[in-house]
Amino acid sequence: MVKIFVGGLPPDVSEIDVVIQVSIYGQVITIKIVRDKVTRKSKGYAFLEMANQDGAEKAVEALNGTRFKGNVLTVRIADEAPAKPKVYRKVGPGTAVPPRRPRKF
Repeated sequence: MVKIFVGGLPPDVSEIDVVIQVSIYGQVITIKIVRDKVTRKSKGYAFLEMANQDGAEKAVEALNGTRFKGNVLTVRIADEAPAKPKVYRKVGPGTAVPPRRPRKF
């Protein structure tokens, strides 16, 4: 599976709207539109997982820079950043706690 980023979405976009646009180029496995917690309106971007690399590349090539509901889309293959390991500090034998946050004065 390949993850792609879609930016420039309007606030009232639905998952099905985006899937219809992208699924022309390949099978969409999952979609996550990032939304405001209170209003539930789109923050303007989404992540999609596509079944294969070829479909994802076709979608990026065809949709990047095009207009969708009045907005210009930014479509690219998402960078897979490795998760940062958590660092713990030792406070005694057999115990560890997360590091302290610096105080702001």
